[in-house]
Amino acid sequence: MAIKQLLVSILLTGSVGAALATEPAYPTRALFGDTHVHTGWSADAGMDGAIIDPVTAYRFARGEEVHSNTGVRTRLARPYDWFMITDHSDGMGTINEIVAGHPDMMAVPTLKRWRQAIMEGGKAAASAKSELVRMQSNGELPREVTDPKWMASAWEQTVDAAEQFYQPGEFTTFIAYEWTVNSDGGDNLHRNVIFRDGAKRTRRLTPLTTFVTQDPADLWAWMQDYEQSTGGEVLAIPHNGNMSNGRMFEEQQFDGSPVTAEWAQMRARYEPLYELTQIKGQSESHPSLSPGDDFAAWDLWDRGNLILKSKPAGSYPGEYWREALKVGMRIERELGVNPFRYGANGATDTHTGLSTPDEDNFWGKFKTLEPRADRWNFPVLEGVSDSYMGWEQAAAGTMGVWATANTREAIWDAMKRRETYATTGPRMTLRLFAGYEFSDADLRADLASVGYARGVPMGADLLPDKAGRAPSFLVAAMRDPQGANLDRIQLIKGWVDAQGKTHERIYDLAWSGDRQPGADGKLPPVGNTVNLETARFQNSIGAPELMASWTDPEFDPGQSAYYYLRVLEIPTPRWTLYDKVRLGAQPDDSVPLVHQERGFSSPVWYSPGG
Repeated sequence: MAIKQLLVSILLTGSVGAALATEPAYPTRALFGDTHVHTGWSADAGMDGAIIDPVTAYRFARGEEVHSNTGVRTRLARPYDWFMITDHSDGMGTINEIVAGHPDMMAVPTLKRWRQAIMEGGKAAASAKSELVRMQSNGELPREVTDPKWMASAWEQTVDAAEQFYQPGEFTTFIAYEWTVNSDGGDNLHRNVIFRDGAKRTRRLTPLTTFVTQDPADLWAWMQDYEQSTGGEVLAIPHNGNMSNGRMFEEQQFDGSPVTAEWAQMRARYEPLYELTQIKGQSESHPSLSPGDDFAAWDLWDRGNLILKSKPAGSYPGEYWREALKVGMRIERELGVNPFRYGANGATDTHTGLSTPDEDNFWGKFKTLEPRADRWNFPVLEGVSDSYMGWEQAAAGTMGVWATANTREAIWDAMKRRETYATTGPRMTLRLFAGYEFSDADLRADLASVGYARGVPMGADLLPDKAGRAPSFLVAAMRDPQGANLDRIQLIKGWVDAQGKTHERIYDLAWSGDRQPGADGKLPPVGNTVNLETARFQNSIGAPELMASWTDPEFDPGQSAYYYLRVLEIPTPRWTLYDKVRLGAQPDDSVPLVHQERGFSSPVWYSPGG
């Protein structure tokens, strides 16, 4: 079905699934979900006062009305297609015992004081939560919190909740947890561990904690052991690297030793995706790394790590996806393996149990940041000399997965092969195909059919052409049916030259309106229809869909390269503007009220060696 026909069908039926009654062998629909959700069973979430449990979080994700942690009724405008709970393995289940006043916990003065703070709520709870994060980052947690005996029951109930709500074909759940490394006092090296399997293989396992190890290589070994001992399958998604102080993509092993081919192979095998946008800002790129990118300075959390420890000089290259994609190809020239071959993932990292990436229904990272007039000026993370404030929260992201069915197996397999894309929340549709024979004529055909038949999709490798031709691309984007029109489609290329130096370039492939690039080659802004008094916008600018075919004019068959799409919407209200209009918030002039939401495809990689 061609994109224009599909758009009409979606508008008539209200969903992609209903518009596609007959499924061909290749994926025809993007399924949306969240890979990063904490409930009150995570220690820091519960410390802040969250009481929503996994069962309630699943009910909310599939569209049911629930009460928030502050007692307000809420629901999603659109249910998710798939979902998972990723509570921290560190301390899983302990917060429940602290809140309940278990005698073993109350015998520890720190834990007794924390319980009192939780009962008091507000800034007392937020302060206790920050203390918890600092102590965990510095390895100072009381042994009562690190005892794995508290985890067993909580993990089994987490597995049971995922099984209870799994409805193949309608709503898919995954069994998962977060492994939470805060090395060197708060450097974020967290990973979400996601199983393809059900309760039979996962119920009795003990999730790995950082009380056992903080080395990611040990996590990969744990995952390998799980697969070999159970016959199951598992993958991990590293979190936003922008708070790792340069360690997420450092060119050495965790202990400082040189990277090896074996280390790179394990990382590439078990980590196919990377979380490039979530509540704590973005990790696509940074203005200092991409000075020619007019859209690099968005949702920046770049002042320190999780406890606001200042960044060492030269940290940024080890924190951002676009740079890591380039460095990975350079390492591949040396080791024969690319350890940073990451597809695109977006998620929320909510700690309320409520996954709400839509700007007009944003419930914040913590209970203390659920909707109220002053939350813009309430701290999200506190450090010794700095804090991230409420207004700096992004309404996070979601991930579209090109899967052949709404099942664990099909969605997990799509994640594994990187046929995914991230957005900052909108459920837009992105397509990227690479080959050697695409042309404008293909835009009038069934794009997916042509793309899969004569090329490869996002997340795949494009093999060298025997005739040495430059790669051609078919790209398409369609707006969220309930969202804003599109500004432009960009293709972002990174490559490694013969001397091993890395480069990047951004191409505008398709855009709305009759704008023309200026003398500097850049497009004029699309415009802005946002009404700051009503928090409304109009789709009188932009385009509902954009598409293009394109051939790389600067292709060198001897150079490794990657290509990914970035799609920008027209300007729309930020959640801070909705708070101002609805709740009477009075943010100061430094607080952004308007932004441009966006989406990112997984790359296609080209290597001279195939």
